[in-house]
Amino acid sequence: MSDILFLAHRVPYPPDRGDKVRSHHVMRHLSTLGRVHLATFADDPRDLGHDAALKRWCASAAVVPRSKGNARAAVEALARGRPVSLTAFDHGAMRAAVARLLAERRYDAVYVYSGQMAQYLPADARFVMDFVDLDSAKFAGYAEDARGPMRWMLAREARLLGSFERTVAARAEATLFVSAAEAAMFGGQAQAVENGIDTGFFDPALVAPVAEAGPLIVFTGQMDYRPNIDAVRWFVTNVLPGVPGRFAIVGRSPVAAVRALADERVIVTGEVADVRGWIAAADVVVAPLLLARGVQNKVLEAMAMARPVVASSAAAEGIDHVGLIRVAADAVDFVGEISGLLNDPVTASALGQAARARTIARYGWDARLEPLAELLGL
Repeated sequence: MSDILFLAHRVPYPPDRGDKVRSHHVMRHLSTLGRVHLATFADDPRDLGHDAALKRWCASAAVVPRSKGNARAAVEALARGRPVSLTAFDHGAMRAAVARLLAERRYDAVYVYSGQMAQYLPADARFVMDFVDLDSAKFAGYAEDARGPMRWMLAREARLLGSFERTVAARAEATLFVSAAEAAMFGGQAQAVENGIDTGFFDPALVAPVAEAGPLIVFTGQMDYRPNIDAVRWFVTNVLPGVPGRFAIVGRSPVAAVRALADERVIVTGEVADVRGWIAAADVVVAPLLLARGVQNKVLEAMAMARPVVASSAAAEGIDHVGLIRVAADAVDFVGEISGLLNDPVTASALGQAARARTIARYGWDARLEPLAELLGL
């Protein structure tokens, strides 16, 4: 049986946030191709307690706690002329763990998940590089909206990270992104391996909606992640005053700016035991992301749960939705699309049911990850 080295920047379990959803299903798929040897970071203390779960898919797992904060990473990065996002994941313990794994055996394939982990590969390693999103373009987008020293810092990050991405891609056997749009933006031999959705788990028949008075508009996501923070703040300011009902922001780790939005019309849940109950209760799910890269899992999850979705152009771009997402270009469009669905529940229900059928037909994980065996030479 083949041995596969899998490097991931966060523990790929549980699949409870966008990047971990993809890495989790990649890990599961790799386990059908050979023995998986995982090296990964834990940036949440709870992620240190998943040994039993990881053993279901991994022959071995080295989990390294990551404690370096962004401020320290920024100082180190400026001193060393490196990108901050790489320096934040630069740890001696991980270098030692990867060196030990490489010394123990010869690997038939190496899969690197996220650019932060490519820094741990020796110069002669053969590997498949899954960047997921084009992070350099994300930081370039941030820089365009920033001012003063932060604009310079973000532009620096985009430039240095872009150079690193090109260097890594030149060494890789294959370079992967989560959408065709991301791969085309990167150019060269980059390929798209799209995200999927577990439609057996995200099934409205399996979960009871939470008991909240409606109409209910729902947004889901990790709420210390800047694009999600910017999205909900923009929505509350520019869209919510024009539509009826209440807006639920559902996701772990809401920062102070998000918690401050809570009032009689805005619910900020924090972490919930099961996000499906909130999605099931939604009259409309929204994804008003101003900046988005790749495929938005939150949108696929809502579609699989048979909910009507109104999304920004950026959030809908990577999804082959054949018109089953209502796409809004600005606040006026969001108000119009949401109001139309709330006022016509028959159309909203039909749109949701068609969206679920589309995710089942187009976005099953096994079909999405089938190319990996050939890309890895297995």
